Amino acid sequence: MRKLALAALFAATVATPAFAQDQEPAPFTGLRAEGIVGYDRLSDGSGQDSGSSDGVLYGGQLGYDFQAGRAILGIEGEISGSTTDTRADSLLATGDRFTLDAGRDLYAGARVGLAVSPTAMIYAKGGYTNFQIESEYRLGTAVARDKAELDGFRVGAGVEYQLSPKAYLKGEYRYSNYSEVDGYDIDLDRHQVLGGIGVRF
Repeated sequence: MRKLALAALFAATVATPAFAQDQEPAPFTGLRAEGIVGYDRLSDGSGQDSGSSDGVLYGGQLGYDFQAGRAILGIEGEISGSTTDTRADSLLATGDRFTLDAGRDLYAGARVGLAVSPTAMIYAKGGYTNFQIESEYRLGTAVARDKAELDGFRVGAGVEYQLSPKAYLKGEYRYSNYSEVDGYDIDLDRHQVLGGIGVRF
């Protein structure tokens, strides 16, 4: 009987820390805010050899994640800009210049993740993106400017690593495709590789 009581006491002592650990808040749960910077490449997805352009991506993101066991489900919104641009001289007439600049990009979507350790997770994401481009045509003193908005979708994958209970780093690749601009069908591909640093509240 005494042996049975000692065994029960030992089991309770061992189980208590594990139970307490299970009751701790999930590390990937809560509101988060982050800054991002990375590489941006824009190209014609029609298959024609029409060239591409690249630049630096920068922006910010807000999101909320919920963790259940090792599974993580989250929603997120982002606004970003880019230095990506394309310039062509003597396009329609000798001495003219046409410039196409990447404007702001709005994104809203969701992500699904898996905690591979107490401080690291991998995830996949997808959602809607609205991309603004700005054009300018110059011929002598005449200047014509215009803006257009492109609707598309985005998919991606990444890794997030916690530096502390509040701060984290992440690396991400994502692909976006835009198939319509102001009612006209197009095919524009966008590839981005970025890093981010954030805070979870």
